[in-house]
Amino acid sequence: VTVRDALNQALDEELERDERVFLLGEEVAQYDGAYKISRGLWKKYGDKRIIDTPISEMGFTGIAVGAAMAGLRPVCEFMTFNFSMQAIDQVINSAAKTCYMSAGTIPVPIVFRGPNGASAGVAAQHSQCFAAWYGHCPGLKVVSPWSSEDAKGLLKAAIRDDNPVVMLENELLYGVPFEMSEQAQSKDFVVPIGKAKIERQGTHVTLVAHSRPVGHCLEAAAVLAKEGVECEIINLRTIRPMDIEAVEASVTKTNHLVTVEGGWPQFGVGAEVCARIMEGSAFNYLDAPAVRVTGADVPMPYAKILEDNCIPQVKDIIFAVKKTLNI
Repeated sequence: VTVRDALNQALDEELERDERVFLLGEEVAQYDGAYKISRGLWKKYGDKRIIDTPISEMGFTGIAVGAAMAGLRPVCEFMTFNFSMQAIDQVINSAAKTCYMSAGTIPVPIVFRGPNGASAGVAAQHSQCFAAWYGHCPGLKVVSPWSSEDAKGLLKAAIRDDNPVVMLENELLYGVPFEMSEQAQSKDFVVPIGKAKIERQGTHVTLVAHSRPVGHCLEAAAVLAKEGVECEIINLRTIRPMDIEAVEASVTKTNHLVTVEGGWPQFGVGAEVCARIMEGSAFNYLDAPAVRVTGADVPMPYAKILEDNCIPQVKDIIFAVKKTLNI
């Protein structure tokens, strides 16, 4: 099942399950969604539940947040998370802070979702990863799926959650098929927010990643396994609240840590993972300094060869692992 179809399944099931759920965003209705995530939903649920909006993120995000405060459960799609910058006041000041500022009397059950991070050939203004930006802010939950199972389970959990959830998908993963268990195909399947998943067991080094880099880590691990290095791969799934216990348990076992992400290095997700490990008991188990593999510290270039060199590749992960293990 492709990630696109998994997300479509999740939306369909939740729209059917709860009449308070509705989807709004640019081109989500008559055009079936810019990335065809909402294919068929407008025909099935009509204008009231699947709403095409003008190209005004600040406007339609404000409408969605207000609807959530009034008791509905909106899913607000950004055509890319770079455009959520137009609406960040609504996401942070209106959605994230209201429950706290109202002493818990006004919950804001809303999902902000759409593609995040670098796609292909879309240059600097469309290639930013917002995991660190939104993960920084209390009051939000932030999820970042990799596989179809992640995507379906986390979207369903996000829609059912009474807090605002930011769901950072990846455009390059939409068309990628993943195995999906029978359990994951059921209407009751959810992936709990705040729980990481061990994608591969290993003993020599812990690789921590989220979104598309999880796949790169698995590729790197397959290469390294031929050289006798067994990598344990942790798919974070959730950026906030972060499942640091899973990382600590793994580091205690492997004694080495490498973090991998597509975002910028400074104040990034990897920086947070490293800091949390250093502050906790797992630090005593490290046999070498933790290493971060990140995107390059520049706005994304347009040229393909430069773009490729700005995003963590499998070879970068292999290099970081060998550096950590001193081989």
